[in-house]
This record gives sequence, C-alpha cells and structure tokens, in this order.
Amino acid sequence: MNSGGGHCSVFWEPERWWPSRALAVQTPVVDVFEEKDEVVVKAEVPGLSKEDLDVTLTESTLTIKGEKKKEEELRDKDYHRIERSYGSFARSFELPAEVKTDQAKASFKNGILEIRLPKTEENKKKTATVKID
Repeated sequence: MNSGGGHCSVFWEPERWWPSRALAVQTPVVDVFEEKDEVVVKAEVPGLSKEDLDVTLTESTLTIKGEKKKEEELRDKDYHRIERSYGSFARSFELPAEVKTDQAKASFKNGILEIRLPKTEENKKKTATVKID
C-alpha cells in the first residue's frame, strides 16, 4: 500500500516501461563463411545507408563501423514510446583465412552489407583431402 503519496509516480515513469535506446544502436548480426576462393561476410544493418558505414581491413581483421543519426531534432514533444535506436557501433572479426586485402569488394542492398574477400593463392592450396585407412 502506498501511504506516503508520491512513490506511486515512480512506477509509472515511461523509462521503466520503455527503456530509451536513443544512444545504443544494436550491434549488427553477422555471418562469416568461406567459399572455395573467398571469405564472405554478410552483416544486417537495417536503417543505415552505405554512407553511414565504414569498412576497414588489415591482414587478418575486418572491422565494420556504422552510425545511425537522428533524422531530426524534436524538442518539446510528449513521447509515449521510444524504440528506435541511434548512435554508433563497431565490430571486428578475425578472418578464417588469409585474403588479398587489395581485392576486397563490398556491396550494400536492402540493409545487408556483403563483403567478399578473395583468398590468397597460398591459402587456396592449404586444403587437402586426407585418406582414411
């Protein structure tokens, strides 16, 4: 029972029911897999454009960075619910094979960033079939 007045109002604060995600962009979901001649990385980045993304590559690490900016600054609005997220993220991955960094290609379509990384000739030769006795 509420006997002091005022404590009940804390229970109804919107932040308790709808936590603000205004500064926490969700980290993209990523698939990394190998094809015969390439390492392929696919990342889901909905709500972003290719101009919002930055991809960097070292010999063995791929880094994807992105930033989702607010479309407009709204002041003096009486929000009832805030679920859209804004802010930035960065994810790095160790690549499963040696790649030719100068031949990497990226494409972006329907919220999916796809990066194709050709394997080095030496890495392609590392695959061997082992005879089972």
